[in-house]
Amino acid sequence: MSAIGACRTAALGAHEEDVCDCCGFTRPAYNSCRNRHCPKCQAGAQAAWVQKHVARILPTHYFHGVFTLPAELRGLVHRNRRLLFGLLFETASETLLDLGQDRLGATLGITAVLHTWTRDMSFHPHVHCVVTGGGLATDDASWVATEKGYLFPYLVVSRLFRGKFLSGLARLYGQGALDLGGECETLAEPEVFRLFKDRLYRKEWVVYQKPPFAGPEDVYRYLGRYTHRIAISNHRLLGFDEKGVRFKTKHGKSVTLKPEEFIRRFLLHVLPKGFVRIRHYGLLAPCHTKAKLETAHRLLATGAAASLSAPDAGDESRPSCDKDESGLTATAPDSALCPRCGQGVLRRRPLPERRRPPPGFPS
Repeated sequence: MSAIGACRTAALGAHEEDVCDCCGFTRPAYNSCRNRHCPKCQAGAQAAWVQKHVARILPTHYFHGVFTLPAELRGLVHRNRRLLFGLLFETASETLLDLGQDRLGATLGITAVLHTWTRDMSFHPHVHCVVTGGGLATDDASWVATEKGYLFPYLVVSRLFRGKFLSGLARLYGQGALDLGGECETLAEPEVFRLFKDRLYRKEWVVYQKPPFAGPEDVYRYLGRYTHRIAISNHRLLGFDEKGVRFKTKHGKSVTLKPEEFIRRFLLHVLPKGFVRIRHYGLLAPCHTKAKLETAHRLLATGAAASLSAPDAGDESRPSCDKDESGLTATAPDSALCPRCGQGVLRRRPLPERRRPPPGFPS
């Protein structure tokens, strides 16, 4: 919070300044905090991430999947974020990879991004996945494609994901690895935990899967809006004072939170130190990008695919997931026009002598 509060203010100093080429107006271009949770930073890293992954896209159709944990698990997940976020990644990716092997005899390519918030910044952990519409055959000799409007049966995906996650949760419980304090204290009793787990087994878990918006490039750009930030961006703020913070939610609505509650909700989404929120599996795993991914590119380029493709899904292929759900867009840059004369253009130049930040702040 100290880093975000000081971002692009005099507290962090400046090494450049904006100068009007007409009237000579100047203002410092203050340094950014570079914190990965900052709503104003990471735009360059975000753009580079999108560009890198768009360049690696295979020439095939893709699907957009979302694996969501039930509301009953949120308290437990919040107390065990590193362990259970990791389990969420593990089980969502294993579900897709296992079905790819069982039903297609092929290895899929998957990019998964953790997302933990709703539009009102409540805690809602889920993983977005960009999944190739098919995969590289086990013998690496052909590409096995799925239908363009269909990946795997919804209930099969949902129930396999549910079984894998709850099996992993039971394993961690048996190892004594879970923090069962606070609202989770009653789960320390084995019989209570067993009943809790049984209730979750009887519930249908929400797994969303449809073809991407207009193509895989759009999904990567959509995910890119929140790969390097969390919870909220500045453009959603409508007003704030000592009484509360008002910001946009969905469908033209807004919500007002007391300042303490706004900060509390924002901090719900700060990741554990060093936790990786963007992960790649199957053909896109780091160990396969040089061999299997290149083989898949070559096979698709030469048309050596065992195609199961159906006609395009057309307008119905657009996911029902609202683009605004992520709540994040790139912050618009400051106007290049001079704020004093309105005629000149602000040009950036190095300061003659770097202004160093005060002690206690990163340089």
